[in-house]
Amino acid sequence: MDGFQALWTDLEESSLLLEMALEESDTQTIEEVGQQLESIRIRIRKYRLDMMLDGRNDKNNAIISINAGAGGTEAQDWSEILFRMYARWVERKGYSSDIIDFQPGDEAGIKSVTFTAAGEYAYGYLKAEQGVHRLVRISPFNANGKRHTSFSSVFVYPELDDEIVIDIDDKDLRIDVFRASGAGGQHVNKTSSAVRITHIPSGIVVQCQQEKSQHRNKEMAMKVLKSRLYDSEKQKQEEKLQKIHDAKDDIAWGSQIRSYILHPYQMVKDHRLKMDVGNVNDVLDGGLEPFIEGALLAKKI
Repeated sequence: MDGFQALWTDLEESSLLLEMALEESDTQTIEEVGQQLESIRIRIRKYRLDMMLDGRNDKNNAIISINAGAGGTEAQDWSEILFRMYARWVERKGYSSDIIDFQPGDEAGIKSVTFTAAGEYAYGYLKAEQGVHRLVRISPFNANGKRHTSFSSVFVYPELDDEIVIDIDDKDLRIDVFRASGAGGQHVNKTSSAVRITHIPSGIVVQCQQEKSQHRNKEMAMKVLKSRLYDSEKQKQEEKLQKIHDAKDDIAWGSQIRSYILHPYQMVKDHRLKMDVGNVNDVLDGGLEPFIEGALLAKKI
């Protein structure tokens, strides 16, 4: 209500100022009021979006997991492109990000990556991105220059506040430590600092290997586990989200929410919104606002 009242007050003041400026033919003030009204218009659009972010955890930080699907090296390369796309969106939004787990591809790209996006309403915005993303392009890994289709899945979970308690019994956990793989320096690679936690009742497995400290890796992994357990419980109660959960294993044709086509033409198609965007490069550089805002305003999440 405070936000609405502030908009209403500013609109009334601008209206009165415009009336006086018109009576006095004050063109400079009329121009200034026009700028004020444009600013109010932008604020109203943001307010409208904020009204859609009314979920219990929408204000929370987000945990995003990207996993390569069908397509081998192609899909792993596509997962890396997606990772960069979301990293650029986070940067554009003024949010901060931390990598929790990173599994490089065998030849190129990444098999999977889990990272956080920290900022107000991060989960509320990014939850619209959960689903399978499809890429169609000329393969850079094929000498014959054939067109190739790749799939990667994006899962989004809310990072839970400390006051939200998820009961986890120690006897339900299996904790393994191992040496981290990939880049990271001598310390990371030569000590058993990486942590893998298996929640036996649910079968959920999380791991973290980005920090040098085993204690820090365990702390980050537990945070992810709590978030995933909460999400799992929420999915059991909500049929719509349960259907999304059931489709997670099929990271392939027919289950995508969006297609990114680079050949024979360039177009990004959102299959939920029936929306097409021609500037593929801007989208892949983090320009996700048309899709995120469209999904929120249409409640396609």
